[in-house]
Amino acid sequence: MLEQEFKKLIKEDKYQVFVFESKAHFPFFFAAHPWFVINKKENISRYEVVFKKDCCPKKSFGHVHVDALPPHKGIRIFPTSFKNLFWKSRLIGFLEGGANSSAEKAVYFIENSKYTYPHLNKYVLTGPNSNTYLQWVLDAFPELNIKLSYRFIGKGYKTIL
Repeated sequence: MLEQEFKKLIKEDKYQVFVFESKAHFPFFFAAHPWFVINKKENISRYEVVFKKDCCPKKSFGHVHVDALPPHKGIRIFPTSFKNLFWKSRLIGFLEGGANSSAEKAVYFIENSKYTYPHLNKYVLTGPNSNTYLQWVLDAFPELNIKLSYRFIGKGYKTIL
């Protein structure tokens, strides 16, 4: 998704949760990598779980990272590459609402996940991983109504809320 397309989705008076995905890093490009973008009345942040722990000072909480990349941008094709080669991103779901809505509750749930996600300090290719994180949030907010395909490896890793 292009930045201009993303900016058109933002509503200044709403709470919004966007769920994006891109292909995973090479050689695992057959799998999906998801992340959340939250809009708290135009305060926008990206939340995701990545395999590197504590890689961004003040923005990493174990494997949960905040704003490691721009909200709309897919991840790097090659994780150790310094070239600007990124997969395209795709919006797979969203939730929006006003005060006291499920969207507002989901925004705060995701914001607090940097402290409450049960697997902050554990990452395994088959789970827990970024897809386990996604499924954890989806389990808490079924209103997002997203069904994950087989490409979301790790979605079945059992996490207790």
